Amino acid sequence: MQRAWVRETAGWLGALATALIVSGQVASSARADLVFRDGDSLIVAMFARAILDGTASDWAMSSVLFLPESTVFAGLDALLPFDVNGVLAASSVLNLLALYGAIRVAAGRAGDGMAPVAWSIIALGVFGLLAVTDVSGSRDSLDLASLQLTTTYYSATVVAVVLSVGLVRRHLESTRRGLALRIALGAVAAIATLSNPLFAAWAAAPLTVILVALSIRRGGRTRMLSVLTILLGGVAIGFLARIPFSAWIANTGAGYVQPELWMQSIGYYAHLLGERLASPLGAIGGVLTLALLALAVLRSIRATHTGELVIALAAWVMPVLVAIGAIALGTHAARYLQPVAFAPVLALVACPRLFTMPRRVARQTIGAVAVLLLVGSALSIPRLISAAEAPDADLSCARDWVNASGRTGAGQFWTVRLPKLHLDDPARLVQVDHMLNGYAWLVDRRDLDAGAVSFLIEDAQTVQWQLPEAAVPEQIVDCGRYRILDFGATTLPLGPAHS
Repeated sequence: MQRAWVRETAGWLGALATALIVSGQVASSARADLVFRDGDSLIVAMFARAILDGTASDWAMSSVLFLPESTVFAGLDALLPFDVNGVLAASSVLNLLALYGAIRVAAGRAGDGMAPVAWSIIALGVFGLLAVTDVSGSRDSLDLASLQLTTTYYSATVVAVVLSVGLVRRHLESTRRGLALRIALGAVAAIATLSNPLFAAWAAAPLTVILVALSIRRGGRTRMLSVLTILLGGVAIGFLARIPFSAWIANTGAGYVQPELWMQSIGYYAHLLGERLASPLGAIGGVLTLALLALAVLRSIRATHTGELVIALAAWVMPVLVAIGAIALGTHAARYLQPVAFAPVLALVACPRLFTMPRRVARQTIGAVAVLLLVGSALSIPRLISAAEAPDADLSCARDWVNASGRTGAGQFWTVRLPKLHLDDPARLVQVDHMLNGYAWLVDRRDLDAGAVSFLIEDAQTVQWQLPEAAVPEQIVDCGRYRILDFGATTLPLGPAHS
């Protein structure tokens, strides 16, 4: 028992070191924009701040509610003496740690000849390697693994999917009735679906295909169908639990389903794939993903136990079905394909057999790896801190001017969200479209109660304003990449809100 405790603790320490190394590298690359500055990526930080300030009154969310992400972020923000960028950096590390925990569940219980802890660390390391091959600063790219380091792009859903696969394995391999496992699986499915309906497409649909197919061909049909019932029951409860939140759901996601656009969807994803493979690191990531998929298929063929087979099948069935489904529904959003990045690494923990090597060599190898992880994490902490504390003179200029003005202004979605987050009072910047109509999307609708604004903030992402002809700014404040159009005593009325 004591050795098991030491082994698991060592696994978590190894995972922490790996998470620090990966986070430090990603935060030091072009992907830092998605971690610290992207308009979409800031919703959780904005919502968590509103929760802590007691002002979260009338938020307009997408089809995703970000409940686990916001809860964790608010907890980190309350506990850690960091500014918002520091909390975003800490959240990146925690997201990877959570993924390790889910992978560790999927790796199964320790036993004779098995090394699930070691293989779980290896799996996290491989996933981290995929993340550091992501070099694009764009949210519209197939650089998918690094999205796990953001607070917004479904990090909690990724963890829930992997955890659900692991709980299915644990249930099928358990020699007892496993009531606790059933409750855990149902709870994970319900909470994940409540927060993000994509859980049904990423986890429930592929696992349904896998478990139904296995129940036909293998023994243990009753157990397989019972665990499937629990999973689908949890998903159903999650969908029902979304009803009380309907006022906050500005878009159910139904509008994203356009099956008639499947040909355009193929072209879109093919273009993104070409862009990723055009870079050396992206090509390395592509080859690594193909190797993992091939390993998953091989594991599926050679599997000797049902739990092992479920993990191996999930590693390749899940990304294949999700990719086919995304195209069939005519989607145009790379983030929907995240199972292509995280599911294949499950092949590494399908059958986590112990390495066969002399004890002396094993100890030397473990020692060398431990030293590398320790040194790497020690070097990565300053990199992560540096990325989080990187000065942004343009943002500071805009923020300070708005704070000092004491007035209310407006800006468009991709422009306004970063300055808005960093203001003393975020309500001082209202989110609008180019015609000054309120844009109620991933923001508190109560901001629109201002009714009118006296300045506008813009940057290169701002669509040309359509203002009344009489509206001429008294001055234009230059803040680098930002410009503030100050109308002084003149106020510009806000139009009706839309999402």
